[in-house]
Amino acid sequence: MLKTHVSVVIPIYNEEELIEKLFERCINVLKGITDDFEIICVDDGSTDKSLSKLIECHNKDNRFKVLVLSRNFGHQVAYTAGLNYARGEYIAMMDGDLQDPPELLKDMYSKLINKNCDIVYGKRIERKEKFLKKLFIKVFHLVFKILSKIDEATDVGNFSMYSRRALNAFLSIKEKNRYLPGLRSFIGFNREYIEYSRPDRAGGKAKMNFQKLINLGLDAIFSFSDFPIKVCLYTGLIGVLLFFMATIYTLISKFTGIAPLGWSSTLLSIYLLGSIQLLFLGIIGEYIFRIYKESQDRPIFITKDFID
Repeated sequence: MLKTHVSVVIPIYNEEELIEKLFERCINVLKGITDDFEIICVDDGSTDKSLSKLIECHNKDNRFKVLVLSRNFGHQVAYTAGLNYARGEYIAMMDGDLQDPPELLKDMYSKLINKNCDIVYGKRIERKEKFLKKLFIKVFHLVFKILSKIDEATDVGNFSMYSRRALNAFLSIKEKNRYLPGLRSFIGFNREYIEYSRPDRAGGKAKMNFQKLINLGLDAIFSFSDFPIKVCLYTGLIGVLLFFMATIYTLISKFTGIAPLGWSSTLLSIYLLGSIQLLFLGIIGEYIFRIYKESQDRPIFITKDFID
């Protein structure tokens, strides 16, 4: 396979309003780095005119390539698909909504070359988005950092650039439930970061709604932390301890004639324990479901076409 110097992978899902801006800004930035580059836009099952606009951009400059997936596989999988097709010595990942400014690619490339590192990622110092979304993401990053014990987990996303050897290590991970910033931390290598203010969308509507954000958050936590299952274990141990204490109290009350507690407290105890059991079954079920998906060994994406 022919190699190129710089590859940029961009997932696209219903972004028809932004594709021409994305094309122009990326081309202008990459020309300032090298003429030997490629931009791989991954059409993740778009239902608007995104694909036709991507093809129009490809016809203007064949370094702008289009990878078409057979359906919508999701944001993290679309990235993975594009990375598998990237041929560059240095490979960047950025979102297609222009909230990851393409102009920072030059700074990332410069750090990779001058700092002798293998990964450079973007660290957000400010987000110009809706308050509730910012709050949710802030809380998630804080919780994920505590549970996963990954130092760089706060205010970071997919926006990053890799050396070829770091990307090869990244692609060697074949798990189906993917949280890419966590996998990036897992592979190690020397890394640097650049700080930037994340702007609001340049147009169109956000595709990552709260349900998708919650699902992504659950994938991250269950993939990189055993804390939920430990909560089940420790709560069970506390329950056993309370059971023995209650048994001792019951025996003492029986021999001393102390009036037993009423039915209301008994029913509340039953409801409490029943609710805890259902909660823990749900947590265990989340782990089992992910194990089941891994054991199916289905491909995480299917390519419909690659316009090269």
